[in-house]
Amino acid sequence: MQHRERRDVVVLGSTGSIGTQALDVVRRNPDRFRVVGLTAGGGNPDLFERQVAELAPAFHGLGEEASVEAAGMPADVVLNGITGAVGLRPTLAALDAGNVLALANKESLIVGGPLVTGRARPGQIVPVDSEHSALAQCLRGGSADEVRRLVLTASGGPFRGRTREELLDVTVAQALAHPTWDMGPVVTINSATLVNKGLEVIEAHLLFGIPFERIAVVVHPTSVVHSMVEFLDGSTLAQASPPTMLIPIALGLAWPDRVAGTAPPVDWTSPQTWEFFPLDDQAFPAVRLAREAGERGSTAPAVYNAANETCVTAFTEGRLRFVDMVPTVEAVLRQHDVPSEATLTVDDVLAADSWARETAGRMIEGTT
Repeated sequence: MQHRERRDVVVLGSTGSIGTQALDVVRRNPDRFRVVGLTAGGGNPDLFERQVAELAPAFHGLGEEASVEAAGMPADVVLNGITGAVGLRPTLAALDAGNVLALANKESLIVGGPLVTGRARPGQIVPVDSEHSALAQCLRGGSADEVRRLVLTASGGPFRGRTREELLDVTVAQALAHPTWDMGPVVTINSATLVNKGLEVIEAHLLFGIPFERIAVVVHPTSVVHSMVEFLDGSTLAQASPPTMLIPIALGLAWPDRVAGTAPPVDWTSPQTWEFFPLDDQAFPAVRLAREAGERGSTAPAVYNAANETCVTAFTEGRLRFVDMVPTVEAVLRQHDVPSEATLTVDDVLAADSWARETAGRMIEGTT
């Protein structure tokens, strides 16, 4: 095996699902990675203190400003594992500093859109979402002009196959019971509504420059095939592994190299059945709505994301029904006036984010 230099790593969101798994990868590969920066939102300070004591990073801190500072440190790779739009400024800081950005915080790319892609040099953003990591791996199999379309797989969440009428009485506990993935509560509920897949469609467009009409979604309940690339000659390349985030996280840290022994592969000595189903746009309209927001561009994806985060909070607090989350997001989008993308600023994005949260909040409370 060729000798590789040890990489200096900054982990943003170190106490969350992505962050803790990233630190597991680092612990098991001390010859490959060294943590030089750690930040977290502050929701689990005891765990953060233990991480700092164990890893002794050159910089550590809690909160958004700490993450912005850490992202701009000299480092080989910055892993942005923050949840939500609060990850935007750290993402921009990492790019401006010239650091490779291992991006698990899809919201920052989605809400920032051209602000993020315009600052990134080719190859500077390495996707950590399992689907986009899979696409990046499959895209090694052909040139850009040979790609016919990208195919994102979706587990379908815990309510796959249900009609809208069968979703009327969904509880928070049911929405949090994902069949194949262990994720944080916001992402898990987004997976149940398929908002997460809508966000991933926008992310795929921004990462790979493929038009929305050439990005498909197919339901794959076992989550073993993480996504596929279909080429012009009719060939399709798929990336497969048992459901784990360890592989895309390790790839994000080591890209373009792989980290040996990251996770067990598919057990080919056991019978395997992989099923794929079309997406039900009637019961789960979130992907269609995300495409519309992505096509509008500018601040529309930021509004989609922010309104949804407000709806998820309201749902978990018992103030909004499961089936009313996506229609509320759609209603907020219908009221949004999109500014010109040519003059878009970070302040525009943050203002749209705040407006969407306030508007969604008023709708949920029934004041509009």
